[in-house]
Amino acid sequence: MRAGAGYLCAVLMSILLAACAAGEYRVPAIAPIALFTGIGTSAGDVSALEKLLINERLNYATVNSSQLNGISESQLRQYRLLIVPGGNFEQIGKQLSSTTSPKVRDAVQNGLSYLGICAGAFLAGDSPYNGFNLTSGLRFGFYSAELRGVRKAAVAITAAEGQTLDQYWEDGPQLSGWGAVVARYPDGTPAIVEGNAGNGWVILTGVHPEAPESWRRGLTFKTPVTLDNAYAAKLIRSALNRERLPAY
Repeated sequence: MRAGAGYLCAVLMSILLAACAAGEYRVPAIAPIALFTGIGTSAGDVSALEKLLINERLNYATVNSSQLNGISESQLRQYRLLIVPGGNFEQIGKQLSSTTSPKVRDAVQNGLSYLGICAGAFLAGDSPYNGFNLTSGLRFGFYSAELRGVRKAAVAITAAEGQTLDQYWEDGPQLSGWGAVVARYPDGTPAIVEGNAGNGWVILTGVHPEAPESWRRGLTFKTPVTLDNAYAAKLIRSALNRERLPAY
């Protein structure tokens, strides 16, 4: 029996090595949520989202740049939701292969939900840096504070149901021209939007409701971090469960 078991292990190992040598891609552990952690994402934002997902008891798997490049569209659709966090959307896009963007777009149009936060929202548009173009050719610009030289701020957003929340903003987009407006910036432009991309459900946010207390240093917030983080959890669950939020 020992010799037989050893022989079986050797055969299995040779098969695995052959598959690896052939460049066969192995999908990350399947969970309801895939959290993108690739090159260009903010390590601090990834950490904030992981803490939030754990606190909300939501199972997730992390997917890096090479994994997203290697995964097939059908494998990607084994997840229910793809979250792309904040960071440098130009750097994120440049690390994706030319086939990755259309693959993500196809997965969403075939039913995958997508939550894009800041850089992830820029990438959801027709970004010149391998954008996913979930928006039928629409490209997003920066929120107007950027034009005034402001790079980060506590920004009051007003949700369609009337709630006003001070949110952490850093070089984020305004999301005019696509989807239903869930919340607006003080200048009236959309801060959070939602809508369908084919059969997929998409939520985009230009602000960071998931931001931890440590990001608030030097800024003045009227809204406690617990309330902002609860709103982030609401966005995640709405994207995961394909539930429409109240919209203007």
